[in-house]
Amino acid sequence: MSIQARNATWSTRGTVIVDGVTFDVAPGSTVGLLGPNGSGKSSLLRLLAGLRPTSSGVVVLGGDPIADLSRRQVARRLAMVEQESATDADPTVRDVISLGRLPHRAPWSPENATDRAMVTSAATTMRTAHLLDRSYTTLSGGERQRVQIARALAQEPTELLLDEPTNHLDVRHQLELLELVRATPTTTVMALHDLNHAATFCDRLVVLDAGRVRAAGRPAEVLTPALLAEVYGVEAVVESGAHGLHVRYVRALPAAATVEETMTR
Repeated sequence: MSIQARNATWSTRGTVIVDGVTFDVAPGSTVGLLGPNGSGKSSLLRLLAGLRPTSSGVVVLGGDPIADLSRRQVARRLAMVEQESATDADPTVRDVISLGRLPHRAPWSPENATDRAMVTSAATTMRTAHLLDRSYTTLSGGERQRVQIARALAQEPTELLLDEPTNHLDVRHQLELLELVRATPTTTVMALHDLNHAATFCDRLVVLDAGRVRAAGRPAEVLTPALLAEVYGVEAVVESGAHGLHVRYVRALPAAATVEETMTR
């Protein structure tokens, strides 16, 4: 397996945020992390990236416990793009993408031809090559997101973790970004809010609720009216058609509504 979580738990100040999560990510697959706000998606991604240690359990990267690997070893294999990537400086797009080459260079060493080629390749993959000499601060939200993913790809990762990559983007840029991500030759785990995007672009889904895995499997196995009622508190119709699975929301359920009540309407 590419990434494995084995009873991974993370607590802070006496509160359990990620609670005994176990799942596998197969090489080359795209896995969507789903769940309502506060379900633990971002925290789980940081555990998978080795950015914070588990309180108990283990995260395994390519057969090795991630806690046993150095930050440079992890960065040469795994890249993560978080929701916010603000900067007080005024770098060019080329400067930002070049940060992805740091794990492959000796400290204080200059860029070489390989670094420059990888920056150009990553920018081309994410359709940002024409922006390389632009100031990063002048870019739109969609352009910045593509640049950050290009920076991650410049690391030459085999695993890519994305936290809400479509956050704050309009529909066209959401779809464009997800299509580009889906086409990259990486194993990808991404937290998503849009269930229809998850059904379209992910091979498998993992649904979190209060830090625990409530369901995992193929989109058609996971996205059921019963699960959406239980986890999201909504009544929904799940349809399968020529363009794949589609979730149509009907109404928000009253707080005291039970799944049985919803299913018998």
